[in-house]
Amino acid sequence: MTDLDEEAATSLDAGTVASLSGAAMTAGQHLTGTGGDALTVDGISVRLAGREVLRDIHFTVRAGEFVGLIGSNGAGKTTLLRVILGLQQPSAGVVRIDGADRPRHAPAVGYVPQKVLLDPDMPLRARDLVGLGLDGNRLGIPLPTRRRRQLIDEMLRAVGAGLFGDERVGNLSGGEQQRVLIAHALISRPRLLLLDEPLANLDIRSEQEIVELLARVAREQQISVLLSAHEMNPLLPVMDRIVYLAAGRAASGTTDEVVRTEVLSKLYGQHVDVIHVHGRILVVAGRGDGPAEPVGEDGAHCAVPDWL
Repeated sequence: MTDLDEEAATSLDAGTVASLSGAAMTAGQHLTGTGGDALTVDGISVRLAGREVLRDIHFTVRAGEFVGLIGSNGAGKTTLLRVILGLQQPSAGVVRIDGADRPRHAPAVGYVPQKVLLDPDMPLRARDLVGLGLDGNRLGIPLPTRRRRQLIDEMLRAVGAGLFGDERVGNLSGGEQQRVLIAHALISRPRLLLLDEPLANLDIRSEQEIVELLARVAREQQISVLLSAHEMNPLLPVMDRIVYLAAGRAASGTTDEVVRTEVLSKLYGQHVDVIHVHGRILVVAGRGDGPAEPVGEDGAHCAVPDWL
């Protein structure tokens, strides 16, 4: 996988904004089950340009569970989410949503993409973007109705965006834009919500607010959340389980089960130490008897600490 694949951005202008409600973000399609596993990833492998990006990935996300998908740049997080969304064909394995094989062209999940570049000059209000989650996949201009406005207002308030619902999306801060994008993904009331690096480029306060918001939504609406991130520490207070990606492989379970020296050493293919400092976790790789160094992409040594 290339850096472009992992860091791909979606640029929005007046001609492309409707794509937010396309294949990956279709509204009005709900998961029908009431319990069990909302998502099953069974033996997924992916090869891109002759390179094995993911190898035999197995994990589940249970109903109402908050799961962190953790890994460095190039670990394959975005590729895995694309497989779950049906946007990337795996070379092996299957994805099941709500116990059934995932229809290739019928997404039944809410999705917040990794990066959305919003032009400040585009005349699109926050409420307009949220409304696309209801009917943006339909042809023509949606007719305003009292019920439609009520649903949009309720969702804006639910994510703490009610005060700037009439502001242009491109003029909002990064944290405010994330709230609007989350509202867009949730307004169709999915049971499974996928988020690709929603905490990237946010300040510490906004990061904490978004994590608390997602945890509350997952708890109150019994929505399963799979959130990808470079760092696990912001998620530790709310995360039920973790899927840790490294070198194309994954380990899943509770944080205590996965983030251990023996587990991560096997995953990285080299010795790794897990250090707990002031309630945070640092993963470092040692060189023989020398000082430990932080683990970076695919187990490489980094010059600066990589807090996970």
